[in-house]
Amino acid sequence: MKFSGRSIYPGIIEGECLVSKMGISFFGGVDPETGIIVENGHDLEGQSISGKILVFPAGKGSTVGSYTLYRLKYNQLAPIGIINIECETITAVGCIISEIPCVDQINITEIKSGSMISLDGEKGIVEIL
Repeated sequence: MKFSGRSIYPGIIEGECLVSKMGISFFGGVDPETGIIVENGHDLEGQSISGKILVFPAGKGSTVGSYTLYRLKYNQLAPIGIINIECETITAVGCIISEIPCVDQINITEIKSGSMISLDGEKGIVEIL
């Protein structure tokens, strides 16, 4: 299955995805020292985003979240790619400064955790492999 969306940051990657039905706040919601979702009650609470293609509707929270995403990248704990329904400014800036391929305007309801995904951030193409 192939989806066409909008490129936020270029890059071509393949990997396993981790899908959330909830928004993610990188500042306070993700531990930058472990890459684990720590937000109480989040549907990914306790799971690591490291090395995954992270799929979620949109970001939320403080603008410091952009720098938390950068810190995750610096610590080699960041997701390798991000797919959103709507990429808001916090996530977009975080992807840009961290050089994480990102695409939005994707219907994420067809994507399941554990699926292998090809993400082409240059063309805005997401494909379930």
